[in-house]
Amino acid sequence: MIVTAQARRRSRGYGGTLLRVALLVALIAGLVAAGWVYARQWAPSRDDYPMQGLSVGEAHGAIDWRTVRARHADFAYLTASSGADIRDSRFAVNWADARAAGLRYGAVHNFSLCDRAVDQATLFIATVPRDNAALPPVVRLDFRADCAARPSRDTVLSALNTFLNLIEAHEGKQAVVRVSRAFDDRYDVGKGIYRTLWLEGDFLAPDYASRPWVMWTASTMRQLDGIDAPVEWNVVKP
Repeated sequence: MIVTAQARRRSRGYGGTLLRVALLVALIAGLVAAGWVYARQWAPSRDDYPMQGLSVGEAHGAIDWRTVRARHADFAYLTASSGADIRDSRFAVNWADARAAGLRYGAVHNFSLCDRAVDQATLFIATVPRDNAALPPVVRLDFRADCAARPSRDTVLSALNTFLNLIEAHEGKQAVVRVSRAFDDRYDVGKGIYRTLWLEGDFLAPDYASRPWVMWTASTMRQLDGIDAPVEWNVVKP
């Protein structure tokens, strides 16, 4: 079989194209891997945000709190309860261990639009001890996969005020409201609930809500020594 010069050139051109494609794929894969490593280590500058900490729950398993305190964090927010009937199985351990490690610590409740505010407050109060040294309690507002209810804004704001009044009476301090962009877009919580706002947004400071934020979840993928799973990393506006 005779192979013409033209065919040989086409073969060499095809091989060269494959090589270029393979090199491009390898380059893209390397950039993605480098970006992933960087994202898992990234945090806002301490010059801009001197106070930084994490929020965790039972999904993070056992935590070496002394390592977390020594190498990374100033404070920790710990999931305590969700809805009217879910307690975080590691809350009590995390609460005691974070305090023993010298971290500032506080409790978080994940609010549900499908449960009565009074029942949710009762669960939170039964789960979280009154502690004068603790940080203000947090109610987290986001749409949950297990709840399709979307009440009116007036109904939601009334329920939130009921919940907040009950837990604040128990804790002896005003709560912080952590609200997602989607939830705030629908209910404009900032205009109806006058509490400190905690907003969310990976890597970029959030620009939603009708009032300025005081806390920001800057990353949901930071990896820390002492914890196996990525954590939410939070900062306080100076």
